[in-house]
Amino acid sequence: MINLPIFPIVIPALAAIILLFAPKQIRLQRGVALGALLVTFAVTVLLIFTVSQDGILTVNLGNWPAPFGITLVSDMLSALLVATSTLIVFFIVWFATHYFSDAYESNYVYVAMLFLLVGVNGAFTTGDIFNLFVFFEVFLISSYVLIVLGGKGVQLRESIKYLLVNVIASALFVMAVALLYGTVGTLSLADLAQKIPLVENQSVLVVIGVLFMIVFGLKGALVPLHYWLPGSYVVAPTPILAMFGALLTKVGVYSILRTYTLLFDVGSFTQNFLIILAVLTIVIGMIGAIAYNDVKLIIIYNIMIAVGVILYGIALNTQTSLEGALYYLIHDMLIKAALFMLVGMMIGITKSGQLRDMGGLITRFPLFGWTFFIAALSLAGIPPLSGFFGKLLIVQGGVAEGSLFGPLLILLSSLFVLFSVIKIFLYGFWGEEKRAYDGPLVPHMKKLIVPTFLLVAVAVAYGFGAEAMHPFITQAIEPLVQPEIYIDAVIKE
Repeated sequence: MINLPIFPIVIPALAAIILLFAPKQIRLQRGVALGALLVTFAVTVLLIFTVSQDGILTVNLGNWPAPFGITLVSDMLSALLVATSTLIVFFIVWFATHYFSDAYESNYVYVAMLFLLVGVNGAFTTGDIFNLFVFFEVFLISSYVLIVLGGKGVQLRESIKYLLVNVIASALFVMAVALLYGTVGTLSLADLAQKIPLVENQSVLVVIGVLFMIVFGLKGALVPLHYWLPGSYVVAPTPILAMFGALLTKVGVYSILRTYTLLFDVGSFTQNFLIILAVLTIVIGMIGAIAYNDVKLIIIYNIMIAVGVILYGIALNTQTSLEGALYYLIHDMLIKAALFMLVGMMIGITKSGQLRDMGGLITRFPLFGWTFFIAALSLAGIPPLSGFFGKLLIVQGGVAEGSLFGPLLILLSSLFVLFSVIKIFLYGFWGEEKRAYDGPLVPHMKKLIVPTFLLVAVAVAYGFGAEAMHPFITQAIEPLVQPEIYIDAVIKE
């Protein structure tokens, strides 16, 4: 059991390496990818229950003890996010097996998807800030492959912007890591948490902390660093967009959560900086969500609203607000993946992404329509669905800190989210068909709706099971509120 944290990284990596040698064997590609993801998810469930019983698990690679070697750390926060990511990728790959053509599937798409999961799971698990950068690069390289597959002109144009932004962010990341190492003399997160309070010039650490927040803000699409997100994501094929929307921005948010609570909560300036970014991100997301009639863009701007809400909870840095941020983070990963799959199906049926070209879908596809409706209500935070509990805790945390503006903005954002997604439901599913729908996905609808419906069902179960999840959420937040728990688990005297 001691090496359990490494398996969610190694299993998809081995499966991807195997699939590199058989790109034209489509059934093998599908079977190995789905099988590896199922096994990985089973391991992550075991990991969650092992951590709940035994506490934080660590693996020192090469048998070099922390802080001298590379350490993988599975606390409950890491284990929950790794399990959620793996489950989401399983459903997306299942969806992709019916969505993509054989020719598209033979272009190493499942290899890139698995390597992307390797990077995401590694980022959630690493206990070293330099290896956080390494795992960022693993999933970014995979995302570069996925965003250009298909080779359409608009994809290539937007992928250049996506590539340039991430290259700049990666360069800033390396600079921030170098500055941190030069100031503190270590890169182990646990060792940094011990030594940062001993640094005499805390102003330097504030600057380094802000630089890290900018880097992670670029990855998480925080305003004003969000400009690359709508254009880059909207051109991606539906399964790829679902992976990007559910996972990539959330790794940036996780990185802020981990480093801010463990390392850089060194003054009110950092907190105010994060709160301002959170508020701006929510406001711009709200404007974008109601301004557009493109179904993909509506959900993409809803990503920004969610990122802002989660970041506000992180910035408050209280037990209640952090619990709410984690509740909402897991909810948003699940429901955004499902919604991108659903709007992708709408586009595949109607051959248009514009609401003016849609209508009457619920008549022909009732299960599809009501699945979208439930997902929309969950995204908006209608109780007792999964979006409600996280927002409630974040609002309670803000009120407890004596702030009313942030909680009121979060409540207002729920109305904007509800309006934007119900607009899709009313225009897309209600009314009459605008024309005969014979899009490429129509023959495959029964197969496509199964993984999508099941993912929405998982999100609904997460909401109804909020009380059962609470002990796990509480355990996940403990090392953030009391960093000594994390430090003692990693650096064993």
